[in-house]
Amino acid sequence: MFKRSHYIALAFCALVLLVLLNLPSGASSRLKLAVGGFFLPLFGLSTAAESFVDRASYQLLPRQTLISELRRLEADNARLRFHATQADDALAENNRIRTQLGLLPRGPWKPRPARIVGRDPSTWWRTMLIDYGSRDGAQVNQPVVTAEGLVGRIAVVAHSHSQVALVGDAACGVAVLIAETRDQGIIKGPQSTVESGALEMSTFQHSPQILAGHTVVTSGDGGIFPKGLPVGKIIDTHPANAGLFTTARVRLGANLNRLEEVWVLQQ
Repeated sequence: MFKRSHYIALAFCALVLLVLLNLPSGASSRLKLAVGGFFLPLFGLSTAAESFVDRASYQLLPRQTLISELRRLEADNARLRFHATQADDALAENNRIRTQLGLLPRGPWKPRPARIVGRDPSTWWRTMLIDYGSRDGAQVNQPVVTAEGLVGRIAVVAHSHSQVALVGDAACGVAVLIAETRDQGIIKGPQSTVESGALEMSTFQHSPQILAGHTVVTSGDGGIFPKGLPVGKIIDTHPANAGLFTTARVRLGANLNRLEEVWVLQQ
């Protein structure tokens, strides 16, 4: 049986309910806001507890797991930057030739990561070894790049590693063009200039409109390097061969002195 106090409590609750149901809309809204404000500290405490649990779970992860995740994110970032660079050049190309028909599509290149595992002290600015060989799908003449620009091409393939001829070496000539003027040329510069990060480019004709700061990209001629890969920026120019040609110094986008990881392009 219910006690008298129970009946009193039930009657009080019923009275409060009737009062709330008959409150004006403005008063009802203010009451709801007040009740909600009363429970806000509890919600804040719950959110803080969840945040604390999340931070604690990260702290419990092994250090090697966190390092591996960081390297994965860095690799994904580099891959996205590379694809963004190619997309910009593809858009410019499509705007120039969209009225033409029968154009062959550009090949879908797949970047594969590789680490630099060795350099010969006597030719460190000409070649390097990467841990990417025939077992990984390596082939002679596959382009090697970073997100910043062209590095070179695979020159020799072994089972577990490959030798890369760096851009600017005599064994790695690169057909290029100036993005702003569309002038074409070739980089097959003296090997000594590679040490300073600057290479020599020669155009196929005298081009006084080429200026310092202009962007140099691969032209796609020669069948080794796809069109639109960033190479570097023009430092300065001067006429050559009695003004028949223009010679320019190009600052490479990729710093060949500090490379640790690269991307090999597969078709």
